[in-house]
Amino acid sequence: MPSSNRRPINLFIVDDHALFRDGLVRLLSVDPDFVLVGAEGTTEAALRVLFTTQVDVLLLDYALGETTTAGFVDELRQKGFTGKILLVTAGLPDRQALQMIRAGVAGIFHKQHATEDLRRSISEVFEGKVLIDEHYLRKLVETAAEDESRAIPLTARERQILGFLIEGLANKEIASQLNLSESAVKAALQTLFNKTGVRTRSQLVRVALEQFRGLL
Repeated sequence: MPSSNRRPINLFIVDDHALFRDGLVRLLSVDPDFVLVGAEGTTEAALRVLFTTQVDVLLLDYALGETTTAGFVDELRQKGFTGKILLVTAGLPDRQALQMIRAGVAGIFHKQHATEDLRRSISEVFEGKVLIDEHYLRKLVETAAEDESRAIPLTARERQILGFLIEGLANKEIASQLNLSESAVKAALQTLFNKTGVRTRSQLVRVALEQFRGLL
């Protein structure tokens, strides 16, 4: 049985390093908190099966090549993939990290971290948190272009929600902080998606950091 009351998380792995991929398969397939629904070594093979089953969290290796990985994330979103994407990497330069954040990954996990850290990161991403190192968040702010003409009017409540979103709070935690129902938070987030023209929580964090950080 899972360690929490929620159902097990459906995982899919895409990693072209067979040894590392097989290690993840062995590690995660015996964990009652997870159900491994697929593992592939190429994006082409993954695309043939990703949409035939429910995938909650996709563990995606970055070292597939910069263009391939970013293009793969874009293609998934264009085709309506609704799962969370947790990027797994041995190391990522700032430019590539920012590119992947802008593409909408929900988190960046470094391979040198402990096994328990990976389990926790998967669970937190599934719950709706955005797991981006503070270093990368600062870079987003530093590199954001100042463009007043793109300013989007926000209500006080929307600014509060964006602030909590940047802090990594899940919907339930935001609702508790603001004394709202979770459905009210979801509705507010949907309004923010519509206002900003983004489709994912991590993209909304990026927009908040680039355009609204000084207002939050």
